Amino acid sequence: MPDTPPPSAATGSESTTTDATPKRGPLDGLIVCDLSRVLAGPYSSMLLADLGATVIKVESPGGDDTRAWSPPEKNGVATYYMSINRNKQSIVLDFKDPDDIALVHELFRRSDIVIENFKTGGLEKFRLDYETAREINPALVYLSISGFGTAEGAWLPGYDLVVQAVSGLMSLTGDADGPAYRAGISVFDVMTGLHGTIGLLAALNQRNETGVGQHVEVNLLSSAMSGLVNHTGAYVAGGVVPTRMGNAHPSVYPYQPMPTKDRDVIVAVGNDRQFRSFCDVLGIPEIAEDERFALNADRADNRDEVHPLLLEKLAEWSADDLFIALNKVGVPCGPINSIADGVQLADDLGLRPRVTVGEGDREVDLIRNPISFSEAEPRYTSPPPLLGEHSDSVREWLSAPA
Repeated sequence: MPDTPPPSAATGSESTTTDATPKRGPLDGLIVCDLSRVLAGPYSSMLLADLGATVIKVESPGGDDTRAWSPPEKNGVATYYMSINRNKQSIVLDFKDPDDIALVHELFRRSDIVIENFKTGGLEKFRLDYETAREINPALVYLSISGFGTAEGAWLPGYDLVVQAVSGLMSLTGDADGPAYRAGISVFDVMTGLHGTIGLLAALNQRNETGVGQHVEVNLLSSAMSGLVNHTGAYVAGGVVPTRMGNAHPSVYPYQPMPTKDRDVIVAVGNDRQFRSFCDVLGIPEIAEDERFALNADRADNRDEVHPLLLEKLAEWSADDLFIALNKVGVPCGPINSIADGVQLADDLGLRPRVTVGEGDREVDLIRNPISFSEAEPRYTSPPPLLGEHSDSVREWLSAPA
């Protein structure tokens, strides 16, 4: 196990526990050299850091692009950057400086994991590519994140919005007779970061058996193909090309926003039993017995006929009352909230979505890691680092004998 660098001096609130001694993080002792920037890579490395890994964020003299992605901001720091970079140490290294390249090589030697999302082949000229890293440390697990892989698409730059377009996602998003829309978040960046994290942990498990690391590769378009699940499946398995249906579902009805007398709610009827319960609550049980609507496949085909019948009854309900009444009988339902409402709901449901990290003018509320463990827990020990905040301490550690 590599020696461990000094912890960050800036501390914040640990995850809550009733034990006198906090539980270990499940990845305590692992060291991550994070060469990535923007979203997919930093999201992956933050998840690892939350779970106990020591993450050294290597930045160019200009810093991670997202440091400047504002508004919004808090105390002059972009909240975009803050949302994916807690629990890390930042060192500024210039890849044009041979001495700094030597420090990265030493970081390779001491690390368990490297994460990078440079353009394919972009690190070879600096001798920071996987082949060089493997020579330095054969046990290293090295994750490369790209937009379109390392074959014919290697020359293409990887941007989430572009992948939303070329993957087909945007062809599914929006009204049937309207323009295509992007998703409200960088969905494939996040998905690829998650896929990369899974790949890293799988490779670490194999290394525990063999002692040998490996190169893990993920790309945005492959993650999109996987993440489009039933839609890409409809095409490759059934020859069907899905199209935009607004908020409607191609295979299930009702599974969409529905109006009430004051605002829209989502109603997600996933089976025939739920549809019967839905109709019972609305006071129209006979609808669920109608042979045109009793079975999901028939409802989906005849949605234009049943939809106005449901709308007539929904107009008698408030959104809040319907939310309670439907969920009580096992029919999934929820109001279309703002982000603020969503965070408040998570808080009301005891999910404790916020965590406070840092102190004084560095204190910031962030969203808690979503994973819970019975015998371990995530940590929240330091706020997103200032550019080069730990350069001196990490340089000192890398320069000292291992």
